[in-house]
Amino acid sequence: MAILDILNYPDPRLHTVAAPVKTVDARIRRLVDDMAETMYAAPGIGLAATQVNVHEQVIVIDTSEDKRDLKVFINPRIVNACGKQQYEEGCLSVPGVYETVTRAESITVEALGHDGQPFTLDAEGLLAVCIQHEMDHLLGKVFVEYLSPLKQSRIKNKMKKRQRDR
Repeated sequence: MAILDILNYPDPRLHTVAAPVKTVDARIRRLVDDMAETMYAAPGIGLAATQVNVHEQVIVIDTSEDKRDLKVFINPRIVNACGKQQYEEGCLSVPGVYETVTRAESITVEALGHDGQPFTLDAEGLLAVCIQHEMDHLLGKVFVEYLSPLKQSRIKNKMKKRQRDR
C-alpha cells in the first residue's frame, strides 16, 4: 500500500468529473487500499479518488472512533434524500478550513463495494454528510463552493498563500 498525494484547493484537477468504474479489478482494489491508508494517515474520515488525482468514482469513508469501519463506495448513487441538516465540514483538500454546509439529513445510497458487489445503505447524521461531501468531489465540486463568493475568495487566497509559503 502507498500514501498518495492529496490535491489542494484551488487545484483545477479537483473540478474534474469522475468517470464510472467499468470493472472492480485488482487495480481498483489497490486504489481503494491506498486511498484508505492515505485517509487514515492524513488523518481524515473520507476521501474521494478525485482528491488523489484519479478521476474514477471511488470513495472511502470511516467515521468510526476506532478506525475499524472502512466503507467503500464505487460508482455511488444517491437514490433517496430527505430532511436538511447543517454540519461543520472540513476537507483534506482544504486543510485547516471548517465551514457550515447544509445537506440532506438522511440518504439512501447504492454502490459497489470493495468486492465489486452491489449494496444499498441508509445513512444519516455524519455518515450522510460525509457521503454527500465525497460524492461532490466525484462531480468536481469542493465544499467551499457552497459558501458565499466572498468566503470562497478568502479561502482561495489563503490556500494560494499557503502553497507559496511552502
